[in-house]
Amino acid sequence: MTILIRDVITVDAEGVGAGPADVLVDGGRIARIAPVRTLDAGDAHVIDGRGRHVMPGFVDAHSHADGALFDPEVQLALLRQGVTTVIGGQDGVSYAPGDGDYAAEYFAAINGPHPSYRGGGIASLLAAYDGATAVNAGVLVPAGTVRFDVMGRSTDAASPDELARMRALVADGLADGALGLSTGLDYVPGVFAGTDELAALAAPVAAAGAVYVSHMRGGYEANSAAGIAEMAAIARASGARVHVSHFHAEPHLVHELLAELDRDGVDATFDAYPYTRGCSILAMPILPASLTVRPAVEVVAELADPAVRSRLRREWFPTITGYASLGPEWPSMLTLAHVASPDFDWAHGLTIAQGAAEASAHSGASIDAIDFALDVLVASRLEVNVVMAVQYERSDAGLAEILSHPAAIGGSDGIFIGRHPHPRARGSFSRYLAMLVREQATIGWADAAALVSSRAVARFGLGDRGAVREGSIADLVLVDPDAVRATASYAEPLGLGTGIDDVLVAGVPVLAGGALTGATPGRGIRRSVDETSGPLVSHGTHDIRRPVRHEPSRSGEAAEA
Repeated sequence: MTILIRDVITVDAEGVGAGPADVLVDGGRIARIAPVRTLDAGDAHVIDGRGRHVMPGFVDAHSHADGALFDPEVQLALLRQGVTTVIGGQDGVSYAPGDGDYAAEYFAAINGPHPSYRGGGIASLLAAYDGATAVNAGVLVPAGTVRFDVMGRSTDAASPDELARMRALVADGLADGALGLSTGLDYVPGVFAGTDELAALAAPVAAAGAVYVSHMRGGYEANSAAGIAEMAAIARASGARVHVSHFHAEPHLVHELLAELDRDGVDATFDAYPYTRGCSILAMPILPASLTVRPAVEVVAELADPAVRSRLRREWFPTITGYASLGPEWPSMLTLAHVASPDFDWAHGLTIAQGAAEASAHSGASIDAIDFALDVLVASRLEVNVVMAVQYERSDAGLAEILSHPAAIGGSDGIFIGRHPHPRARGSFSRYLAMLVREQATIGWADAAALVSSRAVARFGLGDRGAVREGSIADLVLVDPDAVRATASYAEPLGLGTGIDDVLVAGVPVLAGGALTGATPGRGIRRSVDETSGPLVSHGTHDIRRPVRHEPSRSGEAAEA
């Protein structure tokens, strides 16, 4: 398919075009970039680019669309933000390796079920995306799922034999094309993995030239230093490059801790979404890991037992008040985003405190926040997620200070499950551009392209993407610089981005006039063994390698991505 984008301003991390240009796309790649009106359209499909920028397709480096990506509504939400590639397998929990059942149960309110994967490892999971979606998908090997596959629900340290088997699964996943290894150290079973175990699992990551990606231990915010120290220890022991997931803390702390890693010689990047509040499963912040590691049916039975509730109220819930990210006001800080039980459908969008008050009013009995939260979990078989406020809301200027760091990479942490979800799933990438470039004027368009595209491409080895230059894969986004913005908010979280109406994936229009075209050229992106070769590209104080190889044809059997 041949496409000619007329009269458009080219923008990538190398800079902004001096004037309008024509961009010819053929065979899935950018064939020519020439002065405006100098290329013969011939039989090409012409897209009018007047008043718009053409940018490399955006990469969501932290996505929970693993199973939801096959839903056209999810594809539309991503493409309206310019996202052409997502990276799943986050937070240590996803479908492969294994049969997918553990992730489908424990992360039911985050990733949900996968429509087709039932086993076969990373290779089968990636193959499921080929030609089945409008958006590309890469995945990480999830360390928690690896641990579950080998050790089940054990809370013990891994034996030498178990550790060897886990390392082999990590190495197999990387050989199958995974982009790195992820950990979720506030989730089960990852919370039970010690630093030595994690460093051992990161060793094959370093050998492959991939990336160790971590939801750090300890709740972030004021506790971030401990998580960063553990990441540094893992990097030193394994030699792996590291990436901090959803790094949310006060701006000065983010900069100080990244500077510490830099001084220690740790090659580190991070992602952060342009919102202050978080989102996760309700069970994670309010229940002990020693309980939630058990099968959901057993946890539900325990929570329904008055004696267990009494013990949790007496011994466990007082500890929540010490969380740096929540504290004693936690019932007013957790808003119900997804509740699986129809009996509590009315509670979507309410805080736990508000829900308890409503339940009390309707029942005529006094129901406090603890009982209400546990009632919701029992009725929903734990399938509940919440938007989590923090004790100190950050301003847009504070968020911009974090996101303008040269090691920052765009990542929404987007969760598409829930009637009242966090707006980051549908708004992050539009908000990066609107807030950082137009409103706060913290970065320019070239740096924005680095944030939302090229740094992720280089860091995770996504091939010849991330640039608007001849020969690059034509994952391209047309952006109206004056109109791009997020409409999703905490109050109205389902709004779609505006200002991005035309998107190509592999040279095929997947969004035209703001609507899906129905084309599904997306595929599972496989990392190749030579992704870390090539010259270093400097982004401020951090050097991030850019791949220089050329990929085989998309129709080839040994696919690049």
